[in-house]
Amino acid sequence: MNTFLPFSKPTIDEATIASVADTLRSGWITSGPKVLEFEKQLSAYFGGRPVRTFNSGTCTMEIALRIAGIGAGDEVITTPISWVATANVIIEVGATPVFADIDPVTRNIDLDKLEAAITPRTKAVIPVYLAGKPVDMDRLYAIADKYNLRVIEDAAQAIGSSWKEKPIGSFGDFVSFSFQANKNITTSEGGCLVLNDEIEATFAEKYRLQGVTRSGWDGIEVDVLGGKFNMTDIAAAIGLGQFAKLDAITAQRRKLAKHYFKTLGKDFEMQTGAQLPPAEFESTNWHLFQVVLPERIARPDFMAKMKEQHNIGIGFHYAPIHLFKLYRERGFKEGMFPVAERVGKQIVSLPMFYAMDEADVERTCKAMREVLTE
Repeated sequence: MNTFLPFSKPTIDEATIASVADTLRSGWITSGPKVLEFEKQLSAYFGGRPVRTFNSGTCTMEIALRIAGIGAGDEVITTPISWVATANVIIEVGATPVFADIDPVTRNIDLDKLEAAITPRTKAVIPVYLAGKPVDMDRLYAIADKYNLRVIEDAAQAIGSSWKEKPIGSFGDFVSFSFQANKNITTSEGGCLVLNDEIEATFAEKYRLQGVTRSGWDGIEVDVLGGKFNMTDIAAAIGLGQFAKLDAITAQRRKLAKHYFKTLGKDFEMQTGAQLPPAEFESTNWHLFQVVLPERIARPDFMAKMKEQHNIGIGFHYAPIHLFKLYRERGFKEGMFPVAERVGKQIVSLPMFYAMDEADVERTCKAMREVLTE
């Protein structure tokens, strides 16, 4: 049997490994000069906007909500198709999560349904850019301006994506990115938050390190309830090595995505009943290549056969958040968001990572066609 092909795999080069070793030998392994350099480079990429790094791409969203003053009595609208962290952070700050169904083609939040879900209690929205594909940013911010809402962009999967040739993160309100192990660039675990000004950046620094403010040798104050969310220099050393290759990584993923479409062919959807993602290559970083299986195919069976018969790993992103027990106990139930429920039941993520080649794509396509038509 062929060697195992995972759905995701980080690529860490020897220069990055050497940089991590140098950091370990330096004696400065927590937040230090590497973190500052990583933030400096990220800020330059995002057009000079303030950027602060963190130990996850989850706390970034929670901190953005806190900076925006979101709390008890407020509602925040988001999508039911995301990692559960997107909704959990809303509960963490004491606010109420509200879901709006997704668009069946893009699989992102349906902006018409988002606008319909707005009430006088709505104070913010958290759009998610599934697989790295942005929502219609012009429409999103038109809605936010109309109803005076803060926007916390869950761009966890979208570094390298763009809107009208402007990088995601270089404009807008709060923008949160993840550098977790399967993201396009990684720090092993980590994330960053793009902010609007230095006042917000100062609050972000407080919230990430127990609310502490320092001035002078012995000047210390605590005026907000912060946590322990800082990035280490070890993680930042990985991030600097990865970030240097962002353009190459994005270009390779787009090349692989194009080869998926070419190999599957124009008749694939009609022949199998599966649904491919939108074939858009200039704005999306192709963090994931996702296919929605036909309803006659049980996803666990498909995943098992791809592994057992072809030695190919398949992921799925994501199960509908509102159907988890935590959210059912808050009043959500099956049938409330039918598009999200259908997609969430049948969506799969095919292998997609920088070190893949076109032969890996062809192998995956051949195996998928066999499993879907056997």
